[in-house]
Amino acid sequence: MSSRRRSKKDAAGTVMPPRAPESQYSRRERVLYVGCEGEATEYDYLRYLNKEYGSGDRETGRPPFTIVPVRKADGLIPSRAVKAVVEAARGEDETWVLFDRDSHHDIPEAFAAAADSNTEVCFSHPSFELWLLLHFQPFGGAQGAAKNTHVLEKLRKADPAYKRFDKPDKGLNDARTKVLKDKEKTAVQNARALVGQCEYGSCKPANATFEEPRYGRSAKERAARSGHAKNCEPLNRDPSTDVWRLLVSLGIVKV
Repeated sequence: MSSRRRSKKDAAGTVMPPRAPESQYSRRERVLYVGCEGEATEYDYLRYLNKEYGSGDRETGRPPFTIVPVRKADGLIPSRAVKAVVEAARGEDETWVLFDRDSHHDIPEAFAAAADSNTEVCFSHPSFELWLLLHFQPFGGAQGAAKNTHVLEKLRKADPAYKRFDKPDKGLNDARTKVLKDKEKTAVQNARALVGQCEYGSCKPANATFEEPRYGRSAKERAARSGHAKNCEPLNRDPSTDVWRLLVSLGIVKV
């Protein structure tokens, strides 16, 4: 029995997160299986979200949740990350997937598989590290396929905790997650600003939604729910990151 709930966007264009499961469901909290392309950084970040926000907040009404990361020791290519998370959830809970542009050639297939399985996609171009950087500062300018050098350089200078962030030390220890705390709203704002800067021209942050596409749920229509135009190819969204959609969905940040 799925715990996924959809929400409606109001006339002002506010993005509303999906509603928490109703009382008739056996789950007392939202359970999200999240596939990770990477083996360390994304996994550590999801564990941080569980630890910091998973218990909910009675004062704000933010409901509790549990994220179940799905990963492989040596990483997963995007399409396999989708397959792995769908198999792990077994149709019982929400499925999400995090993957990057990097040098992957199966990204269109991954988006198609996500659309077929009703899996939410958080796609980052050029990398997940862009999402981390946006906690500290805005960012702009096309990076080119698989080019992550500039993002990493900026991130290492953004805070002392990230000074040595690079292979093989790309994990998010307590020091690195501590400096992200209370900067989530800034990261969401910076990520959404990138939608408005997209060269396609018809991409607007206010168009973002968690609703199912009205006229079918093709990969293009579902990929457009971050605010990009339907015909704006994900591979051309440089730079961009949709990780903000996960935080809004969980109620950690309101927009």
